Amino acid sequence: MLKLSDILVAHKEIESFAELTPIIQDIARGGERFFRIDLKPPYPDTPDNWEDRLEAVFSGRIR
Repeated sequence: MLKLSDILVAHKEIESFAELTPIIQDIARGGERFFRIDLKPPYPDTPDNWEDRLEAVFSGRIR
């Protein structure tokens, strides 16, 4: 299971929500099947609907 916190720890170079979404998309394309959102991304550009956006990126509804 992919956890958002694990992504943030593994990719300390990420500085914005906009940089986070393509990384999640790449991981999902690599075969990961489950995604757990266990914390809010700590970026100033994190949108109000951040959970929906991350789920959509992971599931492939947003490219």
